Amino acid sequence: MTVTENPMPTLTELYTELEQIAENARTFGRLLTTDARIGQTPKELIWTLNKAKLYRYAPVLPAEKRHRIPLLLVFAIMNRPHVLDLRPGHSFVEYMLKKGYDVYLLDWGIPGPEDRNLKFDDYALEYLPRVVRKVKATSGSDEFSMLGWCLGALISTLYASLRPDEGLKNLMLLTAPLDFSDKKAGGFIRWTSEKAFNADRIVDTFGNIPGEMIDYGAKALKPVENYVSNYVNLWDNISNPKVVEAWHAMNTWVREIIPMAGGAYRQLINEFYKENRLMEGTLVVRGERVSLANLRASLLNVIAESDHITPPCQSEKAMEKIGSTDKEIFRVRGGHIGIMAGSGAEKNTWPHIDAWLSKRAD
Repeated sequence: MTVTENPMPTLTELYTELEQIAENARTFGRLLTTDARIGQTPKELIWTLNKAKLYRYAPVLPAEKRHRIPLLLVFAIMNRPHVLDLRPGHSFVEYMLKKGYDVYLLDWGIPGPEDRNLKFDDYALEYLPRVVRKVKATSGSDEFSMLGWCLGALISTLYASLRPDEGLKNLMLLTAPLDFSDKKAGGFIRWTSEKAFNADRIVDTFGNIPGEMIDYGAKALKPVENYVSNYVNLWDNISNPKVVEAWHAMNTWVREIIPMAGGAYRQLINEFYKENRLMEGTLVVRGERVSLANLRASLLNVIAESDHITPPCQSEKAMEKIGSTDKEIFRVRGGHIGIMAGSGAEKNTWPHIDAWLSKRAD
């Protein structure tokens, strides 16, 4: 039996292969150091307060084919909201516009040193009520729907519990950090609930919490995935334009790091993580006690089963205390961001949100 060995590559073939590796390396470097165009769906600025801005997206369908009740999107305070409108062809905003919704987006903006004392009290009872009034005035509707994601879901929950009679008809919560009774659940609570973790000292030192600190904390929860696998997967798919485009857009959003207002950070660690005041019924916001039983809007609670930042238990147990008679939990395979911005979002999460909301938006 004869064994056929693979022939040695010719100098031309070797040169071609090296050229391809060099080209891939240049592409890899460009993706790491440049920004993709994100947040491209046409929109109009209709309101501002301090750093916060409210946008209305240009409707896609004529008025007679749109849902009557407008939709307000509220993202977290320590990231920019562009992940909701990541790129053309893969944008939750674009998807909902095509489904006939009148879509508004609240961008909290980037806090400056003068905003170091902003708290959840301000976001829930100063900013959101004004935003809601503007949405109502612009849309002509006395009712509205609201979607809150991450800390935006926490703020939305506080508002919905404190102002149940201001027209909120439908509330959608995504990866909502509400219940911190399980100190071993994972996520940031593993570190921040410890007595040795002194949020007051951190805030006194920095004022606003540097975005780099928060970003490192999130990535350190899954260090191999964030610091190794993410880049290995990119290199392995460097010749696939679809993968490259998606990765570049997501990396652009991830790199846009912003600080978190010191007062809100202090409150999050001390009053929520450590003392679990919202679930205990002892949380007081601007002199008003927050009771989840007062939340009466129809509720869809979207939980990411593999969420390492907001573990499922931080969202699901709160359903028992929420007063809504129309409430549903929707579990999605995926992580904290992936359930709404990952490759499977437009096949799983987005259609379910639309199916649930479309029955309640007219």
